[in-house]
Amino acid sequence: MNMRTSLVLFLVSGLIICANTFAQERSERTLDEIKTEAIHRAENGMYPLIGLDPADVREAFNSIKTRDKDEWAAAFMAVADRYMAEGRTLEATDPVKANADYVRAWRLYSFGRWPIPASPKKQQSYQKAIEAFLAHARFWDPRLEVVRIPFDGSEIIGYLRLPKNATGPVPVVIAVNGLDSRKEDLSESFAAILSYGIGFLAVDGPGTGQAPIKVSETSDRMLSRVLDYLQTRPEVDSSRIAMHGVSWGAYWATKMSIVERVRLRGASAQSPPVDKFFQKDFLMNSLLGNREYLFDQVPALMSIFDGTKTIDDLAAALSKMSLVNQKLLGKPMTPMLILAGVKDTQVPISDIYLLLDSGDVPKEAWINPQGGHLGRQVKVWPDPVILKQVIIPWLVRTLEVQPDKASH
Repeated sequence: MNMRTSLVLFLVSGLIICANTFAQERSERTLDEIKTEAIHRAENGMYPLIGLDPADVREAFNSIKTRDKDEWAAAFMAVADRYMAEGRTLEATDPVKANADYVRAWRLYSFGRWPIPASPKKQQSYQKAIEAFLAHARFWDPRLEVVRIPFDGSEIIGYLRLPKNATGPVPVVIAVNGLDSRKEDLSESFAAILSYGIGFLAVDGPGTGQAPIKVSETSDRMLSRVLDYLQTRPEVDSSRIAMHGVSWGAYWATKMSIVERVRLRGASAQSPPVDKFFQKDFLMNSLLGNREYLFDQVPALMSIFDGTKTIDDLAAALSKMSLVNQKLLGKPMTPMLILAGVKDTQVPISDIYLLLDSGDVPKEAWINPQGGHLGRQVKVWPDPVILKQVIIPWLVRTLEVQPDKASH
């Protein structure tokens, strides 16, 4: 064997090793890996296990032996059912404990359907999550109003909360969830804005939760309908409406800041996909088997579109959603707050910089150099801290809430 042949064989062997390594890196977590990582995230208050008791998670995992979706959902429902039953028993005599039980049940049911309700029992777990959340919300003051907005022969279901003791029309934030979070999660977190004299309306984004339509290039019309509805409410100051979105919800917040710039005062967006996210190479090289995402990110993405059965189908559907391909990026838009983490593996930081460079008005940015998706950083910048220290202050300023109107 001559030196040239040896060199060729060496290079080919190296390529095979690299390809095998790449394939391993792109594979989904095994069940044991999921269990280990999920417990770690529960112990450290990390998404998607924020607020879950690690002991409850371990108990559910004791009943899970395979990656079967129904087995997963049944295990978490069994633990959650116990808290739901106790909550109902205690509601009249110990409402504080009952409320805590409902919260615990809601979070467990939610993780039982995570990331998407893609089987009969996961769907059942999702319905139970809504039931438990609404049981928890009955204890709120000011109350939560379930609104039903007619749309395309169906309805948009949203959760509206307005500040207590308001003396006139109030500003409102439309809050839109991400791929696997839901309007219930946003309603829980955005309760923190009420004391500033600002209300919120949380809705599931297209393709998720109880949304009546899937994702397409025109799905923003669903959110425009939400704006229409808010403008009919006399309690709402229609000249002071903003939008907030997380991840996929941030995509909608960004698009709405362009197409509805006249009716929106501003938009805050955490890790908004803009262009590179929607390209096939990013799907293949970053989203498939993504380890920042606990598991099944690509199946979850497929679920939000109509008719996506293969990776090629998904790649084609995603390409149409690029704001560059839609020729929207660079058009006039509302003021924005854009939040992101440089170490985000789910939405490329280049999309954030591209957005910051576009449009006609100055934008504000909060970029965490040590942050992952949504700018999160374990123990340093968890979700509640980012919301209360960065997002809410910006929304308060943008909606021009006077200090004497806030009761926080």
